[in-house]
Amino acid sequence: MGDRTHTHTGAAGRAATADRPASVRNVVLVGHSGSGKTTLVEALALTAGAVNRAGRVEDGGTVSDYDEIEQRRQRSVQLSLVPVEWGGYKINLLDTPGYADFVGELRAGLRAADAALFVVSAAQEADAVAGTTRAVWEECAAVGMPRAIVVTHLDTARTPFDEMTRVCGRLFGGDDPDAVLPLYLPVQGPEAPDGHAPLTGLTGLLTQRIFDYSSGERTENPPAGDERAPLLAARNRLIEGIIAESEDETLMDRYLGGGDIDTGTLVDDLERAVARGTFHPVLTAAPAVDGARQGIGTVELLDLITGGFPSPLERTLPAVTTPEGTPRPAPVCDPQGPLVAEVVKTASDPYVGRVSLVRVFSGTLRPDDTVHVCGHGLTDPGHEARPCHDADVRVGALSSPFGKQQRPLDHCIAGDLASVSKLGGAETGDTLSGTGDPLLMEPWTMPDPLLPLAVRAHSKADEDKLSQGLARLVAEDPTMRLEQNKDTHQVVLWCMGEAQADVALERLRSRYGVQVDAVPHRVPLRETFASRTVGRGRHVKQSGGHGQFAICEIEVEPLPPGTGIEFVDKVVGGAVPRQFIPSVEKGVRAQAARGVAAGHPLVDVRVTLLDGKSHSVDSSDAAFQTAGALALREAASDTRIQLLEPVAEVRVLVPDDYVGAVMSDLAGRRGRVVGTEQTAGEQTLVRAEVPEIEIGRYAVDLRSLSHGTGRFDRAYARHEAMPPQLADRIREEQENGTNGT
Repeated sequence: MGDRTHTHTGAAGRAATADRPASVRNVVLVGHSGSGKTTLVEALALTAGAVNRAGRVEDGGTVSDYDEIEQRRQRSVQLSLVPVEWGGYKINLLDTPGYADFVGELRAGLRAADAALFVVSAAQEADAVAGTTRAVWEECAAVGMPRAIVVTHLDTARTPFDEMTRVCGRLFGGDDPDAVLPLYLPVQGPEAPDGHAPLTGLTGLLTQRIFDYSSGERTENPPAGDERAPLLAARNRLIEGIIAESEDETLMDRYLGGGDIDTGTLVDDLERAVARGTFHPVLTAAPAVDGARQGIGTVELLDLITGGFPSPLERTLPAVTTPEGTPRPAPVCDPQGPLVAEVVKTASDPYVGRVSLVRVFSGTLRPDDTVHVCGHGLTDPGHEARPCHDADVRVGALSSPFGKQQRPLDHCIAGDLASVSKLGGAETGDTLSGTGDPLLMEPWTMPDPLLPLAVRAHSKADEDKLSQGLARLVAEDPTMRLEQNKDTHQVVLWCMGEAQADVALERLRSRYGVQVDAVPHRVPLRETFASRTVGRGRHVKQSGGHGQFAICEIEVEPLPPGTGIEFVDKVVGGAVPRQFIPSVEKGVRAQAARGVAAGHPLVDVRVTLLDGKSHSVDSSDAAFQTAGALALREAASDTRIQLLEPVAEVRVLVPDDYVGAVMSDLAGRRGRVVGTEQTAGEQTLVRAEVPEIEIGRYAVDLRSLSHGTGRFDRAYARHEAMPPQLADRIREEQENGTNGT
């Protein structure tokens, strides 16, 4: 890391391949939106020779040309894989979206990777590093994933590099900020008139060498005499941090005793500590300028990846079971072992159809192999459980994705990633295994999508294609959930946020040729009787031949919430023949399902059949069903019908600084805070009951209120009476056809 010989094999125009797991590195780039992850991937690809010039593959495509939608929006909206070669290693760079709406793509990247690069921008305020980035850091820490930090945008920095390293130490170091330290210090040129100073090189703290990029080529020079003193304190702290993580307990005694410790020993101990996930180096990088071959800091970063990050052999693999749930021995990263692989991403290509990005954990995957595909969907609160699906599928072509290009592969070994075409109905999270011994990998969790997007087909032609388009959309992105609401009769696509909703609508139009209209989302309201009342249903018709004759009298009274509909028979003297009493009940229940006032289902009432009349010839099952429905409608016309709205149990987790604002906001939504509790990491869990009609956009509003640091979940609690003035307004909107509850 700073004193190695830098050799690499150019990979432009061909697929990077791996012949053994030890030569593979799978690295996911994580960071907030605008931190420069995609630019950094392009700079690394340029330095490694995977592209000919910044952002360009050899045949004219672009590294960041992942999707026409994200190009227009100038942000990444999906996981992308860019494989490069460096020093005899294949590096799979997994670029993830930084925007919170696309957390599903981030989770897929974490599943496929063995180490993470956290990219933070010095051009943003230091506080912007917190929030979602810190939450992902904690996720990685929980599974022991090795991590390093890359500071970008130093040329336009609002926060100096030394301050950024202190912020990273405080946010990511936890109880041990000395486990987050820089390996290099930036060398910056003179300030421009706008106050920004360009990055021209780096100073290696261990080697005490200056790596100068100002000429367009990377050159090494010793520091001048006046440059040594400022480096000494940072170098000593780094050495102490490395020694504290060393397995050689004699190093600290030698260091404190003034003994000299060989740089090679320090580098080896540093690499081992990074691979164990106990030390997190901070580096800086910038893209190449003025036609230079290498970006600033990219050589150092590639050396860290190959020398410090672990190979797939060092990863603890997810547990596996049989499809029936019987535990099986954990797989081993061995190309000769039984096949165990997983679909980490699903995409649709207009020319080749569905394409699956697959991480092979054990065995070797080859084109035309027959594999067993097994899965039960990702386990998260936003997706209903579905039966495990099993099928033997023939594998299509294997390729290595690079921008829009798919470079053919003849195999994919354990530890590597590849795109697979025509993998049947495989979905994200599905397991691929041998046909003779089907296996199922332990799934990873996905967050619950909490922003509803109600849609309807724009035309009859679109209606015919809507179902298939939505199904494909949800199969591609498991953070979206499709709901066919039986109460409101709406098609609802649940999303993580507005950006994901916008992308979903655009993809339906451009990729699947389905034009849809977004319509106001309605929550399922209910109706109930406010007081006891009676009703009479009279259905008498004579039209020649058999007529229709049925009369019934009922009493309706309200019941406690959650009771539903009760039907009681109190007819005496055979006024309503016994065979027609079930007919009356059927008509009452059918009318209750349709509603009696505003078209919402009627609940929590007892309907008592008191009396009636029949005719020996003209009475029938259908006639008494109609009479029962008429009686219920007449009863409703003589009393006040109360609207009931669904109430959700909401749990909001926010940093302590935002608790007051969150509680005030919930109160403004007619919410009742039922408790708070302190959690780890200076965060508070606020529990409240809030009408669902008030939290349709809470996923968006909470993100704004808490600066992206808050999270919440919700669960249906019950229906309860809506305030009369609000109920009147909703009835008026429904009459005018503008209701969007």
